[in-house]
Amino acid sequence: MEITYTSSAPLKSNADLLAIPVYGDPAEDAFVRAVDEALGGRLLAQAATESFKGKPGQSCIAYPGDALPCGAVALIGGGNKKTTNAASRNIGAYAYKVGRRLKAKTLALVLPPFTARTADSVAQMVAEGAVLGSYKFNKYISEKTATEQPVAMLTIHGDRVVGKRPKKGGAPRTLKASIARGATIGAATCHARDMVNEPAEFLNPSEVGNIAKEIAKKHPSVSVKVLGEKECEKLGMTMFLAVGRGSDRESRLIHMTYKPARKAKKVITFVGKGVTFDSGGYSLKPSSAMVDMKIDMGGCAAVVSAMDAIATIGSPYEIHVITACCENLVSGNALLLGDVLNAMDGTTVEVTNTDAEGRLTLGDALTYAQEKTSPDELFDFATLTGASMVALGAHTAGVFSNNEKLARTWLKAADSAGEDMWRMPLNKKLKSQLKSPIADMRNNGERYGGAITAGLFLEHFVKDTAWVHVDLAGPASVNRESGSTMRGGTGFAVASIVEHATR
Repeated sequence: MEITYTSSAPLKSNADLLAIPVYGDPAEDAFVRAVDEALGGRLLAQAATESFKGKPGQSCIAYPGDALPCGAVALIGGGNKKTTNAASRNIGAYAYKVGRRLKAKTLALVLPPFTARTADSVAQMVAEGAVLGSYKFNKYISEKTATEQPVAMLTIHGDRVVGKRPKKGGAPRTLKASIARGATIGAATCHARDMVNEPAEFLNPSEVGNIAKEIAKKHPSVSVKVLGEKECEKLGMTMFLAVGRGSDRESRLIHMTYKPARKAKKVITFVGKGVTFDSGGYSLKPSSAMVDMKIDMGGCAAVVSAMDAIATIGSPYEIHVITACCENLVSGNALLLGDVLNAMDGTTVEVTNTDAEGRLTLGDALTYAQEKTSPDELFDFATLTGASMVALGAHTAGVFSNNEKLARTWLKAADSAGEDMWRMPLNKKLKSQLKSPIADMRNNGERYGGAITAGLFLEHFVKDTAWVHVDLAGPASVNRESGSTMRGGTGFAVASIVEHATR
């Protein structure tokens, strides 16, 4: 889909569909009243007939005939009048979905009312949402339905400045760049969704390496190294390799590097959990819990896909993306309960649960990240614990950190990106749960506080580096469509990573 920006009057648009966001009662919106007047009162009459109140996801469609050059007019419900970034993103998705339903090839979307201060974020989020709303993972469906006809061109109109207009050179002059940014982030998020939704038969550790190489080919500023098992063994990554022992497919460690044109202001390293399928190992999951375990590389998908957007937008920082990819399966060679592993940093770890495997792969990946990239800031993203979902629900990621300043900065980036995250404690009182009678640590604590003990396990390997751990077990995948989020893999955290890396 091609996305363009124009400052021309939306009522002159000859698009197949003109979409107008509405918050609350449409009769209270001055722009809607102007459109209604042009249509001889038909628009508001239609809204009244359909009880359209501007609720999220509501739409009301009228056909102007000769009154306007567009083919149809749609009011798009946005909810209450407080426009959050997430709400603006949903507006773009709702508008796209109405356009697709009406088989519109061209869609004109009027930006929601914005001030000079909020113009850029509103424009970015609407464009991002339109791209996300267009997402479908249907490559394995034989017969595509007629309702899947995509919108070919979206034109965004920025003509609804509220209050004092900015001076020359002010915010609306940057709307074109903001829309391009939103489209880029939306595309990267869709790429992450594809990775998560792809069956594990095809999205395996080697294929993740191929995807990283394809991204690097697009950007001269990006390079990639893919390490095989022998190379990882030489580095002492015993915990990581042990998790993948049960699979016939070789494990891979992928390391992507972005370098800015000028001297980097700092080094930021993003690590993603890359278990491309998780059976639980000998701590075998029940079938109902295993069926969706292709999503256990959601952290990997987020960091790898975000690198594409970071390189497209540009960053003043040196950025590293690292993911240790493997399959956690059962075989005669698989990791056993009671095994003691030597981590890359020299720590010995007793395995008391083979389904607590993500922290084993991440522990070595975090050590590798510090030794090979010397980061000023270190992040990891993982579908790590069901306990995080128990604590925060299915839509919120848990954030753990050893650095107050970095945690605040990260949560601000997540808020700007419209992604739901919540700070969780690293309560040292629970660290005793990780004590082992035969090794330095065990890999699993007790039932209560499971997300915290997982974070404490990882903290051991980051030493004194400023670090943030994001447990995205809940929002990495959803079972129903809502706003700009489609069923299946969500691409969660891509937007926040790009926000933090490029602002």
